[in-house]
Amino acid sequence: MLMLAVTTTKATTPVPSTWKSYSKEEVKAMTLDQQKERVVEIKARIAEIKAMDKSTLTSADKKELRTELKSMRAEMKAMNAGAGGGGIYLSYAAIIIILLLLILILK
Repeated sequence: MLMLAVTTTKATTPVPSTWKSYSKEEVKAMTLDQQKERVVEIKARIAEIKAMDKSTLTSADKKELRTELKSMRAEMKAMNAGAGGGGIYLSYAAIIIILLLLILILK
C-alpha cells in the first residue's frame, strides 16, 4: 500500500503594522541623515510588502496595505520636494525650439 502525504502551509495573515507615516511638516523638519534612514526603512517595508502572499489576505488587509503604500509615496514626494527635487522637464519639441531661437539670436 502506497501512502501519499501532502503537507501544506497556510500563510498567516500579517501582524498589524506599527508603521508610522510622517506628515509633510515632519519630513521638512528632518535632517538629511534622518531622511536617509527613513528612505532605508521605507524600502525595507516595501520589500516586505512585495514578499507577502497577498492571496490569503482579506480585503480589509489589502486596503490597509494600499493606504500604507500611498502614505509612503506621499512621504517620499515630500522628501524629494524638500531636497530640491522635481526639476524642469523639457520635451524634444521645446528643446528644438530653444535651439532654433538660440541659433537665430546668436547669428
